[in-house]
Amino acid sequence: MTTSSAIPKAVLYYSPQSVWSSAILLALHEKGYGEDEVDLKVVDIGKGEEFSPTFLRLSPKAMVPTLVVPLRGSLASDVASRFKAISDTKALIEFLDKSRSAASHTHTTSSAPAPSLSPATVAFANASNKIIDSIQADEVSPDHLLYLNARDRASLQELGKSLVPILESRRAAIVRYLTDCEHETMRMSEKTKAFWREKQAEEETALSVFSANDIDGYLSRARNMWEITIPSVLTRVSEELIGPYALGDQVSIADIHLSAWLSHLVKLAGGSPSDDGDIAIKRVEKHIGNEFVFPKDFLSSSAFSPFTEEKAVARSKLAAFWDAMKSRSSWNKVYVS
Repeated sequence: MTTSSAIPKAVLYYSPQSVWSSAILLALHEKGYGEDEVDLKVVDIGKGEEFSPTFLRLSPKAMVPTLVVPLRGSLASDVASRFKAISDTKALIEFLDKSRSAASHTHTTSSAPAPSLSPATVAFANASNKIIDSIQADEVSPDHLLYLNARDRASLQELGKSLVPILESRRAAIVRYLTDCEHETMRMSEKTKAFWREKQAEEETALSVFSANDIDGYLSRARNMWEITIPSVLTRVSEELIGPYALGDQVSIADIHLSAWLSHLVKLAGGSPSDDGDIAIKRVEKHIGNEFVFPKDFLSSSAFSPFTEEKAVARSKLAAFWDAMKSRSSWNKVYVS
């Protein structure tokens, strides 16, 4: 990549409302990409902009974030540019990691270090994959967690105040596109129209619970999510963590994924990115309920000193992980600034 305006740059289509968009922004900062190397374009998913015909040409499944990158061999100003779009979060972060490294052919304008985020050993790669696969599972997706973040009728009513306007706006956008097709003011493939109908049905199903449809079923699913599924996933992730970062003393791909997902979980539990690690994790424990607590199985190394009588402090690995990530400049840029 270069500063020349004649040479195409990568474009990241992201949303401040998207948890995985935050992960991509963290990766950009951790890899040291310059601010002029990637164009950032906001997609308002609260208004269903990812369903627009224009965006669907980039990401047929309407996935945000999506990174559009010029292909190697088409970077010169005197040749036709060719692009590819990457929408899978895992593939996207791996691409960003490999595209700015000592072995890459990327033309970078940044002088910042480009540390490798890839696991260094097979064992670390296995641990990393287990963490990422656990939190990338559809059953614990950020949208699913948000939608099921109510376990009684009062909290469901409160959740509806923020979610219903968004769901209605997204449904209206889809209906508008389908109506334009019916009136022949827009021509789209049958595949795209079928996709819109599918998404319309999903929005309407989500809205139905806020109209007192199958509330008991919803509350049962929500309780199962927060009292069984989430504790199981968090326990599995905690067991894989080495500390303070996922794979030890160096930031890796697993940390990028886990930071974004865990910060979303803490927010749903009433916390914020500015919370200290112990406070953030206690919020999650309280939100889960049923006396669920993480084992205090990480000893803070900062407590050791031959010149003091301080003893090592036992903390949960996730609390130590939170504070380690919170201390990084990438965290401040993405979550604070």
